[in-house]
Amino acid sequence: MPELIIDDLVVEFRSGEYAVRPIDHLNATVAPGSLVLLLGPSGCGKTTLLSALGGILTATSGSIRYGDVEVTALSGARLSEYRRSTVGIVFQAFNLVPSLSALDNVMVPLRIARRPAPERRRRTDELLAMVGLSDRSHHKPSSLSGGQQQRVAIARALALEPSLLLADEPTAHLDFVQVEEVLKLIRALATAGRTVVVSTHDERMVPLADQVIEMVPKFRDDHREPVTVSLSAGETLFHQGQSSDLVYLVESGEIEILRIMVDGQEDLVATIGPGRYLGEIGPMLGLPRSATARAATDAMVVGLTVRDFRDRVGPDGAHDWARAGSP
Repeated sequence: MPELIIDDLVVEFRSGEYAVRPIDHLNATVAPGSLVLLLGPSGCGKTTLLSALGGILTATSGSIRYGDVEVTALSGARLSEYRRSTVGIVFQAFNLVPSLSALDNVMVPLRIARRPAPERRRRTDELLAMVGLSDRSHHKPSSLSGGQQQRVAIARALALEPSLLLADEPTAHLDFVQVEEVLKLIRALATAGRTVVVSTHDERMVPLADQVIEMVPKFRDDHREPVTVSLSAGETLFHQGQSSDLVYLVESGEIEILRIMVDGQEDLVATIGPGRYLGEIGPMLGLPRSATARAATDAMVVGLTVRDFRDRVGPDGAHDWARAGSP
C-alpha cells in the first residue's frame, strides 16, 4: 500500500503586493492505511495542505510523494488522472447538488467516469448502505440533516474507490450527535487499503487518529524559559511567512519591521525600540509571520511564549503592543 511522504514542502501565496507562506518547510511521513489529523486553528494552512495533497494547488517548493507517484511533479493528463483515480475529497460545506437526490449525488463521479449504468447503481447502493443511508437515498439535501449530508458527501468521495481520502473540517457544521456518527464512519474508512487525512480544529478526533500533524507549534501557549537573542545590525530575527511561536521584547537596540513585496522590494512598516514588543500577532492567532523582523542596529531581544507575554503585559499593556504594529 502507498506511503505518503511530504518533504520540505513550501506553499506561498501572493496577496496584492505581499507574499504569504501558510506552509513553511513541512516534513511528514504517513504510513499506509492511517487516519491522520491536520490539527490547528483556522488560518494555519490545513486546507492549503489538503489542496496540495489532492493536486488542486501547486506547491512553491518541496515535494509530495504518494507511493511511487510524485504528486508535485504531475501536470496535465497525469495530474487529472491522479485526482480522478487516487484521491477522494470531502468538502467542509458538503457541496451536494441541491436538485439531486442522495443517490444521484453519489452517482455524479461515476457518471463523469462513464461507468456503465448497472455498475453505477450497484456501487451507489453499496456506498449508501455503508454510510447507513439506504432508506434516504431518494431524499434531496434539503430533507437531510447535516450529519446525513456529510455522510452522502463521504459516500460520493468514495465512489471511484480512492486510496487517499481527504476531508476538510468534516465536523465543522454538525451538532454533537451528528459529530459522533461522522467520527465513527471516518475512523472505519482508514484501513490497510485507504489512507485518510482530515483537517480539523476539533480535538475530539485526536483519540481516533493514528497520527497527528500539528499545523502550529504545540508549545506556543506553554511556559518556557525566556530566550535571549543577540543580533548584529542587519541580522534577521524572523522572516515573513515563517511559523511563529514567540513574542519578542526589545531589550536594547532597534528592530525594523519589513513587509516583503512580491517583486522582492522591502516596505518598512515600523522601527521598534527598547521596551517595545514585536511578533505577537502571529503566535496569538496561530498564523505565519506577516512581516520580517531585522536588526537596524546591534540589538538584544527576549523571546516569550504567548502565555508569558500575556502574563507580563497584562490587560493594561495591550495598547503598547497594539501600537507596535508588529507581525
